[in-house]
Amino acid sequence: MAKLETASVLAFERKLANSDALMYAGGWEERQQSKKWQAIQIQQKDVRGTISNRMKAAIANDPAKVDAEIEKANLQRVDVAALPFVADTLKLTFTLRVLGDLATPSACNNPEYQTVLGEKVNGYIQEHSFSELASRYAENIANGRFLWRNRVGAEDVEIHVRHKDTQWIFDAYALSLRKFSQPTGDLEALSLVIEKGLTGENFTLVTVDAFVRLGAGQEVFPSQELVLDKGKSDKSKVLYQVQDVAALHSQKIGNALRTIDTWHPEADEIGPIAIEPYGSVTNRGKAYRQPKDRMDFYNLFDGWIVKDNVPSIEQQHYVIATLIRGGVFGKAN
Repeated sequence: MAKLETASVLAFERKLANSDALMYAGGWEERQQSKKWQAIQIQQKDVRGTISNRMKAAIANDPAKVDAEIEKANLQRVDVAALPFVADTLKLTFTLRVLGDLATPSACNNPEYQTVLGEKVNGYIQEHSFSELASRYAENIANGRFLWRNRVGAEDVEIHVRHKDTQWIFDAYALSLRKFSQPTGDLEALSLVIEKGLTGENFTLVTVDAFVRLGAGQEVFPSQELVLDKGKSDKSKVLYQVQDVAALHSQKIGNALRTIDTWHPEADEIGPIAIEPYGSVTNRGKAYRQPKDRMDFYNLFDGWIVKDNVPSIEQQHYVIATLIRGGVFGKAN
């Protein structure tokens, strides 16, 4: 029998397909009647401040030039977003589809490899289903991790999740961002809905409305746009909006939902990170699954599929979660 080779063309579509998240404003006591809440719009602000960041190379180590620069005004044009003074609560809303058929890649140019891959993935599903992963995705919805900076310092955070005719309400502060719990009650019910979506047993579409009691007039934090061509923008900060409504990128929401990796080598110290092939965390400038340690996705995945080196159950969860994340995983020629 010929040696099994990793397919050079191999891709998986993402199985957690979330939308952008739109931002609205209203009153905390009116969160059950929030469909007509006011859309939060991006405003422009021109500010005059002081220079606080370190000069590039300290102006070539010239103290005189540094002194001259820091005495200049720091003039900037920026985008901002805030609650109006008649509203004390942010509403962030998005939808999430959960898709099945994980054992079948969206593209694969090696039929023998695809057969073995399907057997391994289906074997995992038969033994473990998606219960562990689904419960973690559910908890990241219920704890409001997807709110990012908007969650910090809020007086109250309440998450409303709707699936068909069922609604669950979670107190986000009752759940930890550092560790995952054993789901019970409503959280267990939401986990089961996500699990059935991943197995393909049921069509799964959930709507998530997060209510964050920040205080009247308080700033909110949409996604910041990456401006690659600096010459085309006169702003130092550009915020994301969808049809004149402040919003968070779907990628930012997805990153929060898949922040379930507590199986990486430094989990005890830093807690969960997002599922990524190399455990990359860009705001820390570090990858927590280095290929040299053979704990990255590609070493684990190829060892499992091609060499029949079955990873520990924790690393199986990680590999399967990476396939759920989706991406292009073919072997480079």
